[in-house]
Amino acid sequence: MTRELVARKTRVFDQFHPGVYGAAVGLVAWFAASAWILFDRQSDIGLPLAMVSVLLLVAVVLPWLLSLVWSRHRMPHERDPNSISLRDWRTGEFVVWGSRLHGTEAAIDMLLPLAAVAFGLTALGIVFLICASGAR
Repeated sequence: MTRELVARKTRVFDQFHPGVYGAAVGLVAWFAASAWILFDRQSDIGLPLAMVSVLLLVAVVLPWLLSLVWSRHRMPHERDPNSISLRDWRTGEFVVWGSRLHGTEAAIDMLLPLAAVAFGLTALGIVFLICASGAR
């Protein structure tokens, strides 16, 4: 039961807000930057880091290009997802396989694994640098 006196009609969305995708791209960039900054200390690590960077680049650029194609060929009656504010999207509901999640929960479910990997790699890199400087 809600605490609202008047029941509001919540908006239902079936795609993420572009701001959520921007946060995901930022976390992927954080991951790549921390890998290059904190682990590029040996001469034989450059090629694996380059390959990981290429894979991450493809993982970001390919969905972006597909979204550009999709937005160009959108039906005339469909709404533009960029016209919706992040606040409205966040307070609405997000459809997932016939079920509904709150918008904030859907964004957290998408961004939490990316944040854990990015911040975890940063923490591991800092510990690695501390241990390496103590071993000298």
